[in-house]
Amino acid sequence: MPKKYLEKILKARVYDVAIETPLDSMPGLSKRLANPVLLKREDLQPVFSFKLRGAYNKIVHLSEEQRAKGVIAASAGNHAQGVALAARRLGIQSMIVMPRTTPGIKVESVRALGAKAVLHGDTYDDAYERAVALAEEKGMVFIHPYDDPEVIAGQGTVAMEILRQHEAPLHAIFVPVGGGGLIAGVSSFVKALYPEVKIIGVEPEDAPTLQRALQRNKRVLLDQVGIFADGVAVRQIGKEPFRVARQCVDEVILVSTDEICAAIKDIFDDTRSIAEPAGALGIAGLKRYVEREGIRNQSLVAIDSGANMNFDRLRHVAERAELGERNEAILAVTIPERPGSFRAFCQAIGSRSITEFNYRYSDSGAAHVFSGIQLRGGEPERQEILARLREDGYPVIDLTDNEVAKLHIRHMVGGRAAGVEHEVVYRFEFPERPGALLKFLTSMGQRWNISLFHYRNHGAAYGRVLVGMQVPPADRRRLEGYLKELGYPFTEETANPVYSLFLR
Repeated sequence: MPKKYLEKILKARVYDVAIETPLDSMPGLSKRLANPVLLKREDLQPVFSFKLRGAYNKIVHLSEEQRAKGVIAASAGNHAQGVALAARRLGIQSMIVMPRTTPGIKVESVRALGAKAVLHGDTYDDAYERAVALAEEKGMVFIHPYDDPEVIAGQGTVAMEILRQHEAPLHAIFVPVGGGGLIAGVSSFVKALYPEVKIIGVEPEDAPTLQRALQRNKRVLLDQVGIFADGVAVRQIGKEPFRVARQCVDEVILVSTDEICAAIKDIFDDTRSIAEPAGALGIAGLKRYVEREGIRNQSLVAIDSGANMNFDRLRHVAERAELGERNEAILAVTIPERPGSFRAFCQAIGSRSITEFNYRYSDSGAAHVFSGIQLRGGEPERQEILARLREDGYPVIDLTDNEVAKLHIRHMVGGRAAGVEHEVVYRFEFPERPGALLKFLTSMGQRWNISLFHYRNHGAAYGRVLVGMQVPPADRRRLEGYLKELGYPFTEETANPVYSLFLR
């Protein structure tokens, strides 16, 4: 298998449009991890992503007859720009079908590269189906983002450069995984020449596309995937990439949103560049691997796959990076409602900085405080603080890994309401398109009273919404059925302890 792609990658044509990106040292992270860490800078490509390589290699191999008909692709971002630029360079007509939820900056980037942008549906799957239909209707050639041997070969040139740029032995290469085109190309080339080098895929915990497939030894269609790392938000690994990965990938590591945010900060600290969430996956996985294995003085490479980051998302990344590094603990602490209580609480915390303190008077007996505490000693220090507070008699809940607490509750503390009967609370992901929120509110308003509402968007295609509704027990089954019909991903949070502490 690896040998099959070796020749295709060596013969791939990518440098008419792509550049050979540098393999940069990360001195700060290398020192912290006690291992030389190198970053493959695919964020420096003309379209700020590796996707240009595969798109061009596929299009340049089309026959004259195929070129005359034009090319079409479905994408919400990086592949779209790669196809558009490749087509323009070769003088070929191109059309990109994009979900209506695609940020305007990406749509305009595609149009600026000379492609026709068609907005259709709310998800990539909707856009994909429309693109395939248009390809057949108009006779255009469909350029798949990852499930194509020529695309895989183009992406494999990343590995060819890494091995040429770093002649000393490598321990492992960490590769972001979405549909699998990049890891298929990289793993097949590396394993053909240096089978001892580990190829480790990295995926978000809420989009384990390849990890789940390798676990079950067959491709799996996930019900839904998280959208924070939108560049890898793919529900099923490609057929050909999976065939390659089964033979050439050593393992897949899953990382949290907070770890991705921390990795974006690591890359910024060492390079002064900003990776998109999918682009930072490699560093996040590398850090988790080093912690797990305890290795030292081993050369490690992470591929920074792209930098197509919306500026609005940076506030969310900055908010979560310290949590990802375990440099902040988020705690719910109950303190007596009497003078001097806050001072006593601060004394229990010691000389550590309090990064956040949210509180509102509730009753004469006790106060529930939402607090952020800066850590210098990571996980051991967090456990030490929890133990100290409990010894001092403070009821405390660790919210550091509680998604509702970090996304919503920290912005809502104090919003209590008395006498709200039969309240249930749900967390939703809403598509960022005109009318989506109005549709939900209008529908809900006709059925059940909305008693709590908090909306968060961090520059992604989906906003985060926390909703409370007054639903009599007899109506609960009807509510669940309605929510499933509505089609927005949701999770019930009525039993989440932060709800009862701060909002109920």
